[in-house]
Amino acid sequence: MSAKKSFLLRIDPALFAELERLAQADLRSVNAQVEYLLRDALARRGIRPRSAAPPKGASREPSR
Repeated sequence: MSAKKSFLLRIDPALFAELERLAQADLRSVNAQVEYLLRDALARRGIRPRSAAPPKGASREPSR
């Protein structure tokens, strides 16, 4: 099962069409494009979201 949170987003049809066009150009789904744009916007503000799970291959023990 996916560890991602799902939610309903109401969006202007013209904005969705532009997101769809941009996603196609970047070879992404609209969902992946929205997530990419949100992460980029947060990064520009110096915010890095904490991951719910450690990255694959990451040790669970603290480094010494």
